[in-house]
Amino acid sequence: MNVENSKAQMKKGILEYCILAIIKRGEVYASDILDELKQAQLIVVEGTLYPLLTRLKNEGLLSYQWVESKSGPPRKYFQLTPEGNTFLNELELTWNELTDSVNQIIQKTKTHN
Repeated sequence: MNVENSKAQMKKGILEYCILAIIKRGEVYASDILDELKQAQLIVVEGTLYPLLTRLKNEGLLSYQWVESKSGPPRKYFQLTPEGNTFLNELELTWNELTDSVNQIIQKTKTHN
């Protein structure tokens, strides 16, 4: 069994949640999202982020606006829509339940060793 594949699948599963959480803080440029995900070691290639942002926008969870830049072309800044906020809140509840469940199992495993 390939542990790297399993690790990649785990990261992929929480990527959407993390992207929405970053955007919830306020309008954000795609490269800033990418930088934060890279720092957290959740993503390493741009080709993963942009299709996800497009899908989230098409699902009505994100909107964006173009902002003129003093150094180069205009930039697209993303923000959550009201639907995106609701969706993120649901993901957050699920994440908390999931981490509580996993931690409960891990703690039992540690006490039985």
